[in-house]
Amino acid sequence: MASLLESCWLYLITHFSDFQLASLGSFFLHEGVFFLSGLPFIYLERAGYLSKYKIQSKNNTPAAQEKCITHLLLYHIGVNLPVMILSYPVFRYMGMQSSLPLPSWKVVSLQILLYFILEDFVFYWGHRILHTKWLYKHVHSVHHEYATPFGLTSEYAHPAEILFLGFATIVGPAITGPHLFTLWLWMVLRVLETVEAHCGYHFPWSPSNLFPLYGGADFHDYHHRLLYTKSGNYSSTFVYMDWIFGTDKGYRKLKALKSSGAEVVVGDKQM
Repeated sequence: MASLLESCWLYLITHFSDFQLASLGSFFLHEGVFFLSGLPFIYLERAGYLSKYKIQSKNNTPAAQEKCITHLLLYHIGVNLPVMILSYPVFRYMGMQSSLPLPSWKVVSLQILLYFILEDFVFYWGHRILHTKWLYKHVHSVHHEYATPFGLTSEYAHPAEILFLGFATIVGPAITGPHLFTLWLWMVLRVLETVEAHCGYHFPWSPSNLFPLYGGADFHDYHHRLLYTKSGNYSSTFVYMDWIFGTDKGYRKLKALKSSGAEVVVGDKQM
């Protein structure tokens, strides 16, 4: 497996420059993972499949879904791609490399764990700031246009927010100067995580059922259903930041009521 991976990597670094791989390669990898993981949830919502696992009963209209996709393509080409191109010198300066040998899985795992922890911390505080009155009205409200999120809405946001919260994703790699392989793996995992958190479905196999500190779709869907002043659940990946600072009290109260068998209404759905 390792030799096959290194052979593939050798082909990439032989046929493409570092700049092409780090900027254009990263962009196309992001687009592929993002749309391939997010589009199926549009199909599930339209077809009504697996509806028993859908968190909210309300569905988005096809027009709303198409609007999201159109805006995403514009944002990705107009914002994400230029950022990836312009950030290349920064990552090179911080020590990013693409040469063989590939880093060991121990190094890769430790770095990605650090990235998740740093991203979650920075994202939590940035997200709370975006829920202040002025910033919510003029910036973050774009993301909250979809009170019933689906996978692709994870990156539907104001360009200023894309840059602001995008910093949380790149701060870890910028500090450590990782191998490009590690950076790509981090990007793939981060995209899959945010798509899952916005997918609108809570399956028996959802990561939050397997990892106690993981937030996931049920945790973040609650954030989208409530008014900005009362939502809470600001973390991106884990739940401990909201627990430490008490911004998940409403969510935990709701979970306790549901566990006791009481009927509660949140957003449009009786639970």
